[in-house]
Amino acid sequence: MAEHRVLVTDYTWADTSVEAAVLDGVAAELVHARTGEEDELVELVGDCDAILTCFKRVSPAVVRAGTRLRVIGRYGVGTDNIAVDVATELGIPVTNVPVYCADEVAEHVIALLFALVRGIPRYDRAIRTGDWSLATGLPTRRIAGTTLGIVGHGAIGQALERRARGLGMEVLVHTRSGGVPLARLLAESDHVSLHVPATAETDRLVDREFLAAMKPTAHLINCARGAVVDHDALAGALRDGTIAGAGLDVFAPEPLPTGHPLLELPNVVATPHTAFYSEESIADLARLAAQNVADVLAGRPPASVVNPEVLDR
Repeated sequence: MAEHRVLVTDYTWADTSVEAAVLDGVAAELVHARTGEEDELVELVGDCDAILTCFKRVSPAVVRAGTRLRVIGRYGVGTDNIAVDVATELGIPVTNVPVYCADEVAEHVIALLFALVRGIPRYDRAIRTGDWSLATGLPTRRIAGTTLGIVGHGAIGQALERRARGLGMEVLVHTRSGGVPLARLLAESDHVSLHVPATAETDRLVDREFLAAMKPTAHLINCARGAVVDHDALAGALRDGTIAGAGLDVFAPEPLPTGHPLLELPNVVATPHTAFYSEESIADLARLAAQNVADVLAGRPPASVVNPEVLDR
């Protein structure tokens, strides 16, 4: 008989059999939300010992309603969808999985870069309508020898740098604590890829001033967090030629409303927050996220906790 109950707010893969197997080791059973909306989570969390969440918001109201909560686990890296401050106030550890999809995201950035530079989406759309003209996707450029600017240099940024250098690209890196100045990176890069978390400091980091400092032939790629980019400023920059194009996997909000200007522009290549996904990465993610929760329920320290101060209480 299960001793613990773990509320799963949402997931985007086939099933939760991996998590169930891990949590069975600590006598925990899964409770699946139907919609993952706040009112439902408030209703369900009262008799649960833990939460596992992917994209749904674990609001202050949800955290406070979880009178038995011992841990909140995130399927992923960022925890901006979780009321971490309230969890910390209540002594509840919030766990995440900081390194599980570095290869996938780095590969996705390269895929978006190739799509933009080689005109692949434009050619694909054209030949489906009978247009086999070479001119449809032009101009295209040689990628080797161009400069990639990486803003943020954690596990994903480092994985991207290795791949870019393997393609014969020059690489510039900017971080809060080192690398080249951001102004130089923007002025010299042919492509700028964002790899920073969503924080108060990075909110709308990419604004009109940021975009104006880029080359008019440059591309912006965002596989980090949607809130890092001012969407209105980006749409304007893409319309008026301030920059040449953008590859976007993340948005704020998600999904964007139908007809949003960014989705109407021909120089945007967009994907639905899928950079993290591969069959291999999802298996890793499910196992590691569940293991964090299982460790806390068993009285062991989790592998990764974003508010470690609560573990000392």
